[in-house]
Amino acid sequence: MVSYLCEIAQVSRSGFYAWLKAAPGRYQREEHDRNDYKLIEEIFIATKRKGGWRTIKMNLEREYAILMNHKKILRIMRRFQLVTVVRRKNPYRKMAKATQPHKTVCNLLKRKFDHHEPQKVMLTDITYLYYAEGRKAYLSVIKDGSTREILAYHLSTSLEMDLVMKTLDRLQETLGGNIHPDAIIHSDQGFHYTHPEFQCRVKKLLIKQSMSRKGNCLDNASMESFFGHMKDEINIKECQSFTEVQNKIDEYIEYYNCQRYQWGLKKMTPNQYRDHLIVS
Repeated sequence: MVSYLCEIAQVSRSGFYAWLKAAPGRYQREEHDRNDYKLIEEIFIATKRKGGWRTIKMNLEREYAILMNHKKILRIMRRFQLVTVVRRKNPYRKMAKATQPHKTVCNLLKRKFDHHEPQKVMLTDITYLYYAEGRKAYLSVIKDGSTREILAYHLSTSLEMDLVMKTLDRLQETLGGNIHPDAIIHSDQGFHYTHPEFQCRVKKLLIKQSMSRKGNCLDNASMESFFGHMKDEINIKECQSFTEVQNKIDEYIEYYNCQRYQWGLKKMTPNQYRDHLIVS
């Protein structure tokens, strides 16, 4: 009967018996996969179904002290259909044009965001946040190019110059007077950054100013990347008040600086990587 059934199934008798013999090992691997799946799913859900294999691998190592091959993580995610939501780029983003009285400056950075020195290269930009059925808030951020740490930020309901000036105030508080001798702050050619008031304040802080080339968002890609991931990982539109938006931003930036492991930072958080650079 075995020979007859093997002939119908087009398998050899030896292959059939080898498959039977390997059954305990298959069941054991299946059990291991299911246990690993529960752990991977827990991390995946904690990232709101937006964490890829890198995020999961870093969390396994840092939070659970578990070393797992990335191919195994990918295999389990595919098998159990843990599909990551992929953020799409916005092709219609426009660069703000500087007006005649405002002055632009040279691109000193030239896309070299990481100088392996904390607080040497700083990136800044403003993004719009829509909430409560069309209401707008404006977020100004200054980010460390080497550690990716958010050094300062300010949220406002107005696009007045006060938005960026208060961000500089918070940067000054963060740095505490310890300005890197070759410090650079890089931005696009937006109205705020070409404004004489902003440029004068930057000079007083003994920081050199750098700007992206006109119409080239890649010159400040690291800053754009932060805004993109932030909007992808938190839902601002569900907020019903400015206070709710402020709370969400505060919580996210605290999480980003202290808990969000990044593959490009040797699997550390921005704060951990900053300490690592200072010690090394």
